[in-house]
Amino acid sequence: MTYNYFALSQSNISHIRNLAIIAHVDHGKTTLLDAILNHTGSLENHKEYDSCIMDSNPLEKERGITISSKNTSVKYADHIVNIIDTPGHSDFGGEVERVLGMVQGCLLLVDAFEGPMPQTRFVLKKAFDQGLKPIVVINKIDKPNTTIDRVIDNVLELFIDLGATDEQIDFPIIYASGIKGITSLDLEAALAGTESDIKPLMDVILKTVPPAPGNIDAPFLFQAVSLDANDYMGRMQIGRILNGTVKVNDQVNWIDAVDKAVVKKKIARIYGFNGLAKVEIEEASAGMIIMLAGIEDANIGDTICDLGLTEALPSIKIDEPTLEMVFSVNDSPFAGLEGKFVTSRQIKDRLEKELTINVALRVEDTDRTDSFAVAGRGELHLGILIETMRREGFEMQVSKPHIVKKEVNGAIHEPFEELVIDVPEESAGACIEALGKRKMEMVAMNTIQGRSVVTFHIPTRGLIGFNNDFVKMTKGEGIMNHSFLEYRLAVGEMNRIRPGVLINLESGKVTPYALAQFSDRGIFFIEPGIEVYKGMVVGEANRPQDITINLTKEKQLTNMRTSGSDTLVHLKTPRKMLLEEALVYINDDELVEVTPLNIRLRKTVLDKKEARATKPKGQQ
Repeated sequence: MTYNYFALSQSNISHIRNLAIIAHVDHGKTTLLDAILNHTGSLENHKEYDSCIMDSNPLEKERGITISSKNTSVKYADHIVNIIDTPGHSDFGGEVERVLGMVQGCLLLVDAFEGPMPQTRFVLKKAFDQGLKPIVVINKIDKPNTTIDRVIDNVLELFIDLGATDEQIDFPIIYASGIKGITSLDLEAALAGTESDIKPLMDVILKTVPPAPGNIDAPFLFQAVSLDANDYMGRMQIGRILNGTVKVNDQVNWIDAVDKAVVKKKIARIYGFNGLAKVEIEEASAGMIIMLAGIEDANIGDTICDLGLTEALPSIKIDEPTLEMVFSVNDSPFAGLEGKFVTSRQIKDRLEKELTINVALRVEDTDRTDSFAVAGRGELHLGILIETMRREGFEMQVSKPHIVKKEVNGAIHEPFEELVIDVPEESAGACIEALGKRKMEMVAMNTIQGRSVVTFHIPTRGLIGFNNDFVKMTKGEGIMNHSFLEYRLAVGEMNRIRPGVLINLESGKVTPYALAQFSDRGIFFIEPGIEVYKGMVVGEANRPQDITINLTKEKQLTNMRTSGSDTLVHLKTPRKMLLEEALVYINDDELVEVTPLNIRLRKTVLDKKEARATKPKGQQ
């Protein structure tokens, strides 16, 4: 079905506003956007949707982060307002910069009690770097014990700390209660509820955010900024039309951003964003954010333009993969018992499908037909992919992540990152000391109002497993952002001291008796009654060497010993290993077994005698 929802913008580009929204988790972004969608009537034709398009998927909800940017669009007062949600984690920093390049303003949403939080700093700095002027929304003003004046002061301090210009610091403030659908320029009116809709917010957006730039009468010019895909149309390109107009079935030039090759293509479909849905439209023009279908091979940064244009637009930076791990078919004794998709063909097809939209990912074959080398931007980037696949029903095993090396002039080079930490002043010393052991080079340090901002150059492998330590050292108040810097000559060995592990000797069910008997050997990862197999890692040893134990051992029963006495055994709480923790915990001779139901650690060679005869891979 074709909609004429965007007819207005095709005749007047000055009626388009494009903005990004920045918010920490639980600061009320979803409820405020629900209010915007309801007030503008964007939900009327989409009753099947229970929640806002910006409402995160299950992984985003659980982790409290935005993993991928999302687009929505509303019509207000003869204007079209496009709103883009932005990722906040450094592993997705490249996407943040790309999507912010499509907008001309941003909305900073802040909780009226908590104030600005760490997750907002990274994206807000990127917005300032793009020259965007924020609109500050103080949300949840109806919460008890709010200190709104303090929150505004904290926002102002944040702007100054991030180097905002005088124009950016002169930001408008909207007071809001997203759940009640109230927005106002006046705090007392908002608290009294005399303003009962989002009109004041929308009016400020139209007044503050500049119109989308571009010339409708110029030849068509478009650059792909992000990607989407479906089984019917394949890969599709999302971006803002820079100039001109495009219609379905138009002949266009596709100019590859890498080799600058010019290929004639036809536009098969054009999609706009209308409230909660992607809607098919016949025509689109300058200033609009759209999605094009029909050029399946076009990638991020590629130029799609009028046949009379043959020069590519400046390329868009895509972060290089720096970490690699091997995905392979599960060959443990429990293989195929819990997963729906278990074969190498199914795993390969899923990875190839991911490549169509995940441009920071790289997949290569290995010397084994059942294994694939998968490289990504970091632990979180790869961890999200693995977690998504296991929830879809995939079963596999993955290796420890290793850095992606290069040979330059006969010498081995490794990737380096520019790492910026923003931490409470009292935590700076501990962070610098910990990073010193990871071969870092401190480049700059600045302390402002109780917070230290320190810049390092550090090998990518020095960041593996650092995030958990960083959270502990800063008590959750630190911000860590890193981006690929360059390949440099590989530095020396980086000592990674990890205790040995507890390896199970026999297959069967874990007994409370065995757990109690071996409790002095270390910390367990599993509970009584869990099925285990030979060679499975069941805990961390309290000494440097691995220890083999039999957790399926049962107490021998006599007339003096009865099975009932097991109920008196008091066991320590096991240590539950999350996916990202498991990936950075394992050694080179170990694997993480991933199924829809479980995450298990295991030795690569399950039999101890075979393991002794197998030489382990060298440490990175």
